Formats: sequence, structure tokens, C-alpha cells
Amino acid sequence: MKKILALLSLCLVVVLLSFTSLNNKKLVVIDAAHGGHDNGAAKNELYEKDIVEQIAKKIFQKNDPSKVEIVLLRDTDNFISLEDRINTINELNPDLVISLHTNYHSENNKSGVEAYVSAKNSQHEASTEQARKLIEAIANEKLQSRGVKQANFMILRKSNCPAITLELGFLSNENDRNYLTSEEGQNEIATNIIKSIQ
Repeated sequence: MKKILALLSLCLVVVLLSFTSLNNKKLVVIDAAHGGHDNGAAKNELYEKDIVEQIAKKIFQKNDPSKVEIVLLRDTDNFISLEDRINTINELNPDLVISLHTNYHSENNKSGVEAYVSAKNSQHEASTEQARKLIEAIANEKLQSRGVKQANFMILRKSNCPAITLELGFLSNENDRNYLTSEEGQNEIATNIIKSIQ
């Protein structure tokens, strides 16, 4: 039932936007990864799916819609398949999609924010340029930059627009984890993402 409701809500967003004039505003899709039975990375009962959903909601709330139109693919704890995510993204035809994740490594000294783009995306150069802007905006003394890297993730490969996977920090690293789960850290990340996409 949750899956059906999630799909219906995504369809409604697509329909509404198809009848809405965006007045040449940018349309940016924020994809909070995982959800529902898919927790993503986990540490001490902290789940990737919850952290990225919280940050996605903050991006939406803090955004000025007169400058950039933001659509959240997921704003509740529901599972959406990769195929459904990609189909919705391509129906919306946005200027950019950012898929939010948190990282994890067996070595807990690994830390920082990094972005991934795919050479198989038709707009690889635009993806790379926007990924660099995102990393420059988010990285600070609490969250070091790990740069922009290449990957062949499905969202990156099959989205018909500039597409970025943004790994916001390592749940396996204590400093990153504390920053990612704090109100201050989440607000800073959300604000800096908005600045970089305007």
C-alpha cells in the first residue's frame, strides 16, 4: 500500500509540474536515497535513509521557490525502486538531479564529502561542473572534500539530465556522523546545497 501511495504521489507531482509554468526557473530533483525496508548504511541505529530524508526536507524548506523549483522524490520513509526513480526523473525533465547518500567504510578514519558522476551520462560535463560546485560549497573544516569521482551508478547513467550522487560524509567516521546527524550540520549542508544550485 505504501508503494502504491508513493507512486501515486510521484505521478501527481509530474502531472502538476506539466501544467505549471516554471518561468525559466531551474528545476532540481532531490533524490533521498534508500527508504522503507532499504536502510542504506547503518551505525548505532542511525540509518542513511533517515539522514538523507531529513536533509532533503531541509533543502526543500529553505529553498526560495522563486529562484529554483525543487522536487523531492521521497519525503517519507517509503521504498522507491531505482527504475521508478529514473522514470520520474526523466518525466520531470529537470535541469539537475542530486541523489543524496551517506558513505560507510570499514576503516573509520575515512571521512569527507564526495560526488560521483558518470561518463555514460549524455551531460557528463555539466554533471561534473555542478558536482565541483556542490563539493566546494559543502566542504568545510568539519567535512573535508574528497573531490569528484566517476561511477556507473544507474541513476547517473540513465537520467537524461546532469546527475550527481552526493556522498555527504561517512557514518563510520565519528566526526562525520556527529555532523551529519546534528541540526546545525544538516542545516549547513542544506543551505550550502541551495547556494550551489541557484
